[in-house]
Amino acid sequence: MVRDRPKPELDRELSDLPPELRWREWMRRIEAVLFASASPVPREDLARVVGRGVSVDLLVEDLAADLEGRAFELAKVADGWMFRTRPAYAPAIRAAADVADQLLELSEFDIAVLAAIAYHQPITRDGLKDIFGKEISRDLVGRLHAQGLIGTGPRSPRRGAPYTFVTTEKFLAAFDLESLRDLPDREQLEDAGVIVQV
Repeated sequence: MVRDRPKPELDRELSDLPPELRWREWMRRIEAVLFASASPVPREDLARVVGRGVSVDLLVEDLAADLEGRAFELAKVADGWMFRTRPAYAPAIRAAADVADQLLELSEFDIAVLAAIAYHQPITRDGLKDIFGKEISRDLVGRLHAQGLIGTGPRSPRRGAPYTFVTTEKFLAAFDLESLRDLPDREQLEDAGVIVQV
């Protein structure tokens, strides 16, 4: 049987250290938390490892500057930060590491469905059908859900209360977006020829 161990008290203030070493230690704590996390870590969580009133944003900014020239970077995703490999090193990773289960294999239609969900969320399967003019298969929706790119949103207030779909933090990370506000606007998509103006 596993016993509940009391959590050791974390000295957040580090008042016994000189200011420059204190700042460096707070940066390293944030680095350790981000390194250990598989998902973006919000500001409130990072604030638990630094002194009261200390700017997490400035610490993160200094940590990002400290990582310049490294193979990985600090990225703002959703409402938090995470480490990720710089895109220039993707070929080296694919050549040497077993990352097959991490790769997202998406067709153009898969990406179009993701974009529709991102722009119109929360959206039902009927809403997607209206956009594409055809039924969206449960298999496609299931694959996008299994890959963690979409999740279940609130039930629609229509008859039968169908489920809706929304994008996730993994969607934001996969498409290098800090938030949905970073999606290109409709006019940019029309100018790029991605969508046709009706």
